Order: sequence, then structure tokens, then C-alpha cells
Amino acid sequence: MADAAPLPGAGTPRGSLIDGFGRRITYLRISVTDRCDLRCRYCMAEEMRFLPPKALMTIDEIAEIADAFIARGVNRIRLTGGEPLVRRGAVDLARTIGRNLGHGLDELTLTTNGTRLADQAHALVDAGVRRVNVSLDSRDPERFRHITRTGDLARVLDGIAAGRDAGLRIKINMVALKGLNEDDIEPMLRWCAAEGHGLTLIETMPLGDTGEDRTDRYLPLDAVRQQLERRYTLVPIPERTGGPARYTHVAELDAKLGFITPLTNNFCAGCNRVRLTAEGHLYLCLGHEDRIDLRGALREGGRAALDDALDRAMLAKPEAHAFRIEADRPAVARHMSVTGG
Repeated sequence: MADAAPLPGAGTPRGSLIDGFGRRITYLRISVTDRCDLRCRYCMAEEMRFLPPKALMTIDEIAEIADAFIARGVNRIRLTGGEPLVRRGAVDLARTIGRNLGHGLDELTLTTNGTRLADQAHALVDAGVRRVNVSLDSRDPERFRHITRTGDLARVLDGIAAGRDAGLRIKINMVALKGLNEDDIEPMLRWCAAEGHGLTLIETMPLGDTGEDRTDRYLPLDAVRQQLERRYTLVPIPERTGGPARYTHVAELDAKLGFITPLTNNFCAGCNRVRLTAEGHLYLCLGHEDRIDLRGALREGGRAALDDALDRAMLAKPEAHAFRIEADRPAVARHMSVTGG
């Protein structure tokens, strides 16, 4: 009698992560902490309650879960927060995950607010990071402080310069905010072009109670693009970096400009992403609350249970988000810092 086929998880390699709509999941965003040293108005309330340290996964647990994703076909990982560099051990985590580069992992990147980048840039490069996104919504010091509630622009600009000098490619992420930074967009584009940085504009997303009315700040990026096209030639380019941004080449500046438009141009059909929180919850969509507890699976049943949880997650991933900007409540209760955007 022939031996029975081994059960999945009993030594049999699992296949690629493909959801119920045929989308292959190749990109994992890991929020290493929900904490941040800024309080950006579109992201957080001024008085925030963060997770206690004991609620977070250990650095080793995050690395083990990352390994499982890489084994299942994820080839891009981004470390996010909150602000990832406020967590002790974040660079060690990058170094551990970075050992997979060239062995299933194509790219390891980081999103940061830049406040601690000057101190960590060389260590990140040594860990294998070659590209970082820096959140920067204005280059006017007073406006920057107003948007972030606490931020020191000079410190962020020093971090950006240090990152570039260390060999990191820098992309600036700028959330477009009606009535706050509309007139900063073109100067930011010209500055990025002069400095050799890419720029991506982002529509504000209705996550978490920030204590402010988002309807007053929502700026559709199709209107921004039309305004820019009165002065510049924007040529679509096919480049993709794993996320939802769609890129153009600004001919007059020889610059790259991206647009992330969750509200005016839903990008869900090609979604290849899932998001892991610092406490080990895997969110299948930024706009839904459905999640799978990967830390619990890992602690209770090891790698086999973790793979089973990933299989369940693929069945649970929704087809699309349902974001809407409403004055009285956010579309999703959790704050952006929980899943890192």
C-alpha cells in the first residue's frame, strides 16, 4: 500500500500566497511599532494611547514571520510604524531580514518620518536597505510644525541629507491637505527634482479618530494633477515599486512624481499587499478590520500553524476597500500607525 501523502504543514513546502480573487501576494508591510515621535494631524490624535511594550511581538518573532512570508513568495518587505526607528532593535530586525536579500527577497525598504534617520542611515545601508520613503508634508518650518504638532523640520532635513550621503535613495511622501499645504506641492516637486529625490503625493485616508474633520482637508489628487499639467508635461511611466503609486515623468524637471489615490482612483484590483502589526495581527486590507492573529499561531503551533494561518488569510482577503471621507467618523477605527499605511 502506498504511503499517504503528507498533510500540508507536515514538511511539505507551501505554495505561493494567492487570494480568492487570483491576486498574488508579494509585498509585506511590517509595522514594528505603533509609536511615533510626531503627531501628524491626518494620522493621529494629539493625545495618543500606544500599545504597552509587552503587547508587541519580539524582534525574533517578527523575523520568523517574515521568513515564512518569503518562503511563500513575498519578495518585497517594508518596515513601517508609527515611526519604526523609535523601536529598539529595529535596525537589528532589518539586518536579520536583510540576510534574505538575493535568497527570495528582492528588496527591503523603510518608511520613516526622518527624525532619527541621521543616526541610523549607515546602519540601515549595512543591513541591506537601499531605499527609504520619508514623510514630509511641507518645507516651511512653521507649517511643518503645525501639521506634525511637534516636529522640527531641520532635524528631518538633516536626516534626509544624511540618508542620501549614506547611499540611500530617498523618496518623499507628501499627504495633500486642502487648506494646509496645497501651495507647498509645486515647491516640493521642484526641490525634490533639484535634490534627486522622487516625490509621491498621497490622498488623506480616513483611518482613526484624529480629532479633526477630514472633509475639510481632503484634496483630490486628480485636481492637483490637472493644476500641475498646466505648467508641466507629466508622462506616465510603467515603473512600479510594489505599492499602489502610479508614476509620471515630469519632463521639464526630469523628475519622477507618483500619485497614491485610494479615493479618486481605487487601486484594489491589482493589490499585492498585506500588513502585519507590531502585535502580530495580519490585516488583509487597509480599509477593513478583518485580521488574522499570526503571533498566536506561531506561539501555539510553530511554523506549520503559521502557514495554516496564512492560508486562511488568503481566503479572507477582501476584494476592495470601501473608503469614504465623512465628517462624523473615520472609515476604519484603527489609526494609520497601527498598520503603517
